[in-house]
Amino acid sequence: MAIGLSHSYSSPSADKNGEDELMKKVSFSPPGKGNEVVNGEEIGFDPSEPPPFKIGDIRAAIPEHCWVKDPWRSCSYVVRDISVALGLVAIALHFNSWILWPVYWFAQGTIFWAIFVLGHDCGHGSFSENPNLNDIVGHILHSSILVPYHGWRISHRTHHQNHGHVENDESWVPLPEKIYKNLDLATKFLRYKVPFPLFAYPLYLWSRSPGKKGSHFNPYSDLFKSSERKLALTSTICWAAMLAFLFCLSIRIGPLLLLKLYGVPYVIFVMWLDFVTYLHHHGHEKKLPWYRGKQWSYLRGGLTTVDRDYGWFNKIHHDIGTHVIHHLFPQIPHYHLEEATRAAKPIMGMYYREPKKIRTSSLSFAPKFGKKH
Repeated sequence: MAIGLSHSYSSPSADKNGEDELMKKVSFSPPGKGNEVVNGEEIGFDPSEPPPFKIGDIRAAIPEHCWVKDPWRSCSYVVRDISVALGLVAIALHFNSWILWPVYWFAQGTIFWAIFVLGHDCGHGSFSENPNLNDIVGHILHSSILVPYHGWRISHRTHHQNHGHVENDESWVPLPEKIYKNLDLATKFLRYKVPFPLFAYPLYLWSRSPGKKGSHFNPYSDLFKSSERKLALTSTICWAAMLAFLFCLSIRIGPLLLLKLYGVPYVIFVMWLDFVTYLHHHGHEKKLPWYRGKQWSYLRGGLTTVDRDYGWFNKIHHDIGTHVIHHLFPQIPHYHLEEATRAAKPIMGMYYREPKKIRTSSLSFAPKFGKKH
């Protein structure tokens, strides 16, 4: 059975005959130009229908150079983000004005988020072909913003491998009513009452999502296989070392200045992370399907993600809004995702969701891939 967030989908069997029949009936319009068309007329579209294509069809449509990882180019983004972060610190300390501090907090929190995305790429192996380089850079970047690199990398891998599966997905999963009713009041309040979910990421690192057991910091957690315990322990040690460094820094410069330089931007970063993650997996104008049992497949789960356009923030946080292709093929470097998405859209047709633009002054949250960059 495929289920939605607030209502159920009745999904047909995903057998070969069903796919062939669907392929005969449906002709997809060009990306972004109308709905599904049958005999020249637009009809409704059920996203829980088995797609009339295979993941190999999408893979074949993506140019080969989109899979090439350039470690020098990847490292250039690291240098850029760290340089901007340090430059913002220097500017904030130079002016030390309460008028400019809020600007610094938002800008630095956004750069923390960009740094997280680069560490995220290291975890996927899309940063470079060298696992050692990926892990070293990933530890430096994620530890600097208090994220346990391997702990999070492993749980995020679980998310990608099981996205859209009610029982097996890792986060932002529709919670069965029975589990929700058994949650303590604090968890219900902090995890499900707006605006508190925007600050949920540290709680998730410590105790995972409601209904799941374990911690990203504990190498003996249910998250990790026995072969992964040393990796998890290494990342927890790096996280603790960063925490110790911040404590020493607070003694040196004072807790108030550390709060202004690091604490508030960290909160902004957490808000970015939770906000973007939610938008990529929920919030579409039409409810997206979630699956159980044999109805789920890697392709069907990946196709329930949503691309978003964050306006001029796109390049700042490394095109994280191109999320559908990233979910299906996390090995593709972020700087090739837009081109890969343009190439794959004709194959995915209506299964590639382009929500209506939601304008807030200069921002919109719908994908735009009309022009090459």
